[in-house]
Amino acid sequence: MLVPVRCFTCGNLIADKFNDYRDRIKSGDKPGDVLDEFNIKRYCCRRMLLTSVETIQQIIPFHEAIQRRHQEVQSELT
Repeated sequence: MLVPVRCFTCGNLIADKFNDYRDRIKSGDKPGDVLDEFNIKRYCCRRMLLTSVETIQQIIPFHEAIQRRHQEVQSELT
């Protein structure tokens, strides 16, 4: 996943905390509590971690569909 290295607003370093944050969230901890433990108090920095999504998982199905369609077209042409 592509996580911004720094907060867009204040420039605080956040990328180094993302993997730990994601692991803790998957284990069932509340996002707000995890951010408090990481001492991320500014709402702009909290936003950067709370709103990050794994976009690659959303893009892969479209890429695979395009590849399949390309193969179908190539097989029809030959």
